[in-house]
Amino acid sequence: MNPIINVPNSNNQEHDHNHRLQQLKKFDESKVGVKGLVDRGITSIPSIFVHTTRPDPPSRPGPNKKVSIPVIDLSSPRKNIVDEVRKASSELGFFQIINHGIEVESVKEIVESIKMFFEQPEEEKMKYYRREPTNGIAYSTNFDLYNSKAASWRDTLQARLSPEKPDWENVPKVCRGYLVEWDEKVESIGAEMLEILCEGLGVEKNRLKDMSCMGARTMAAHYYPYCPQPDLTAGLTSHTDPGLLTVLVQNLVPGLQVKVGEEWVDVEPLEGGIVFNIGDILQILSNDTYKSVEHRVLANPFPEPRVSAAVFLNPSKRDDYYGPLPELLSVETPARYRQFLLPEYLKRFFTKELDGKTLTNYYRV
Repeated sequence: MNPIINVPNSNNQEHDHNHRLQQLKKFDESKVGVKGLVDRGITSIPSIFVHTTRPDPPSRPGPNKKVSIPVIDLSSPRKNIVDEVRKASSELGFFQIINHGIEVESVKEIVESIKMFFEQPEEEKMKYYRREPTNGIAYSTNFDLYNSKAASWRDTLQARLSPEKPDWENVPKVCRGYLVEWDEKVESIGAEMLEILCEGLGVEKNRLKDMSCMGARTMAAHYYPYCPQPDLTAGLTSHTDPGLLTVLVQNLVPGLQVKVGEEWVDVEPLEGGIVFNIGDILQILSNDTYKSVEHRVLANPFPEPRVSAAVFLNPSKRDDYYGPLPELLSVETPARYRQFLLPEYLKRFFTKELDGKTLTNYYRV
């Protein structure tokens, strides 16, 4: 008796693809976002959000209690800070800072202003719904909505902060003033952290700043509403950040996890804490001394929404080549990456699905 072999039907695959595309367009053009679905009382998530194939287990894993994300006190002696930042950046790629000179209330205000934006009436938010940040601002669901295999359970407000400032009059009034103030604070704490990271590498403290490594800043503020089926989807799929350094603040609703070996470690929210993580470009510039690691956000099972605001620090010199810093190289430690121009690098990121370490792997020698 011949075994039955199921051969994929190309017509069925094309039909499924077209059906999914229609669903995506219908959702995208509704401009209601994921929060709008929740507000309509759904009890099961639409199929476009179901992650049927993924490398991570579908169940929500418990936190790894053997490893924790370092919390670094910036009121400590400078040498201690440099040593702790270097250790965290080299081993885990993530750390959190406290006593950083920014008032706890300021951290709360920027997060709360983002929450207020997403909880406005739909007709107000719809004014800003678009795929690209026209005038420097855009509200949407999943920047890779049409490229990913499945959408994720979050809404996002994007803002381009530099080198060209957004037209602040076009920024939502409910969070406008807070965004202006927060960008100034991030610019200050970001510059300080770049100096610390340079000291950790043993290079001149302004080395990264002189390479325009804070010249292009963008913000992605995420709103993760309650999900009725959190085990079937994700808030943000596993990925590494493509830029130099990410500066993140969050409310007290958990969900952010970092991959350490084969385990997922929770980043415990701290009131007033600021989370930093190494991006792919800094891993390349440091020639693998600092690590850009995979991280994700679980779909939110709690009634209270998870809210975060991440500012990405990126170089801005589009005509310069970037690669491992020459002063870190030797016969014993050769360059582990090819040099690249920013436009080609970013094009690769924005035309693919948000996933693991494909960028660093692509440029590795």
